[in-house]
Amino acid sequence: MYTETTRGITVTVQPIFLEDQSSPAEGHFVWAYRVHIENNSRETVQLMRRHWKIADALGRVQEVEGAGVVGEQPILEPGGSFEYTSGTPLSTASGIMMGTYRMETDDGEAFDVGIPAFSLDSPHEAHRPN
Repeated sequence: MYTETTRGITVTVQPIFLEDQSSPAEGHFVWAYRVHIENNSRETVQLMRRHWKIADALGRVQEVEGAGVVGEQPILEPGGSFEYTSGTPLSTASGIMMGTYRMETDDGEAFDVGIPAFSLDSPHEAHRPN
């Protein structure tokens, strides 16, 4: 698992290679990733936006931005948490993801929370560069 904390907001990510949804012979590899966001700060925050950078083993980078996560913009009170699972395909047997969540406080202050860089590794990679 990979963890990063920004302003008391802790993001933990666990990537999972999905063999049953992947087709290595066709250059199609799929991962799920489980994200746990915990608010250890003293203020209520709302997750407004996400920004991901996804790089494959050849260094090709795809950026993904959008409102909230999995169709939600969760509100996290102090001590609260939110968990979701999503996924990503790659055309290579390994890669790496990282990003940020844009949070907003009750008084309208916006700030970015780091999502830790995490490795997308599969058993089809001869060596694990990440």
